Amino acid sequence: MIAQNLEKIHNRINAVEHSQKIMLIAVSKTKPASDLQKAIDAGQKHFGENYLQEALEKIETLKGQNLVWHFIGPIQSNKTKPIAQNFDWVHSVDRLKIAQRFNDQRPQGLEKLNVLLQVNIDNESTKSGVLVDEIEELIPHFENFKNISLRGFMCIPNPNNAEQSFKKMAEILQKHPNLDTLSMGMSSDLDLAIKNGATFVRIGTDIFGKRS
Repeated sequence: MIAQNLEKIHNRINAVEHSQKIMLIAVSKTKPASDLQKAIDAGQKHFGENYLQEALEKIETLKGQNLVWHFIGPIQSNKTKPIAQNFDWVHSVDRLKIAQRFNDQRPQGLEKLNVLLQVNIDNESTKSGVLVDEIEELIPHFENFKNISLRGFMCIPNPNNAEQSFKKMAEILQKHPNLDTLSMGMSSDLDLAIKNGATFVRIGTDIFGKRS
């Protein structure tokens, strides 16, 4: 089932006209390692996790399979060290203090931690993320970090105006030619996100089924 679902998602991605390379991130929060293994057996390498303790157990269980781990959930200051030690990407950096902690806590010998700024694109009080007018001020600070690499942006738009928000995100990325990543689009709005420049899509339900 999971293998067929992955195939359907790849077909959906390929059906949207686009010129950018798309990376499918399988959002595996709350799903057991055995489900992830089925996805791995079907060729999936990139996994997105929201809950640190659960993720660390899966990373340990599935180690040695050349996987790429993305942390996509809210970040508490006291959780930055294990994230810095165990993940390849973090999509949800929403303040400079967190970026600084990742930089200081990334172990020597690991490649730089790839980070994305989470943007609160619709300025919603219920969502975390930097506001659009804070981005320009924040970005130069990342040049001082030696152990993390700012790669681009992530957003979770309001479903009522997703396409408009995706377009805005693409415009923001275009202003920064040294950045290359837009993490946006989930099971419901994947097609719109790709059409408007997403390079990472984060798909959970349509791969693993509904969460219990």
